[in-house]
Amino acid sequence: MSFLAIDVGNTRLKWALYAQPRPGAALLAQGAVFLETIDSLAETDWATLAPPHSMLGSVVAGQVVRRRVEEQMEQWDVEPRWVVPSLHEAGVSNGYEHPSRLGADRWVSLIGARARACASGVARPALVVMVGTAVTVDAIDTEGRFLGGLILPGFGLMLRALEMGTAGLKVPTGEVVDFPTNTSDALMSGGANALAGAIERQHRKLIQRTGVEPLLLMTGGAAVKLAPITDLRFETVDTLIFDGLLVMQSHRLAL
Repeated sequence: MSFLAIDVGNTRLKWALYAQPRPGAALLAQGAVFLETIDSLAETDWATLAPPHSMLGSVVAGQVVRRRVEEQMEQWDVEPRWVVPSLHEAGVSNGYEHPSRLGADRWVSLIGARARACASGVARPALVVMVGTAVTVDAIDTEGRFLGGLILPGFGLMLRALEMGTAGLKVPTGEVVDFPTNTSDALMSGGANALAGAIERQHRKLIQRTGVEPLLLMTGGAAVKLAPITDLRFETVDTLIFDGLLVMQSHRLAL
């Protein structure tokens, strides 16, 4: 009963094949490709992959990219299924004003975070930070209610905006330091601290709302840049979207 989990972001497609569609299942294979190379998946990464029995994916890159992925799956006898955020699933209630407009990746990550927040047997609130092309900071309370979240430009977008709008500034290769003394470090440190400040502010607000120290989870390709500069206790989880997809699939099969 192998299960294929797919995460299609704005830049890359990540996939993982598990032995079973349940949390904690053995990982059989995994990979990642840039969206530009999706059309060769069936002939490259997936050419020798054992056909999965089921799949579930999260896609934020749009319908055209989703169809391109589905074309690469035509070699298998598996029905493509994609997450559409709903009012409630797998222990999480969707508090978004228009629930279906919440990004699928955010919804899946919240479900993965909720499972981790309840792992000890005592539910905790959680703050989920996804650091990619954009950065999202989403909060769920002890009851599994999604309270809302922030969307901010990621490192690349922020720095490119400065380069485009300010004469003489170029996208830097600087470092994040406490007191920058050159332009490259100043740009990199400014972006990182802007993001860290938003996270720390939401962390404080979530404590005020729930009265409990939340579980802080960071995920996404650029999380490594942000994690070192916050003083908050956090856990980096590279597989959070896959974790959420496994939880969702197991719940759907149990219904």
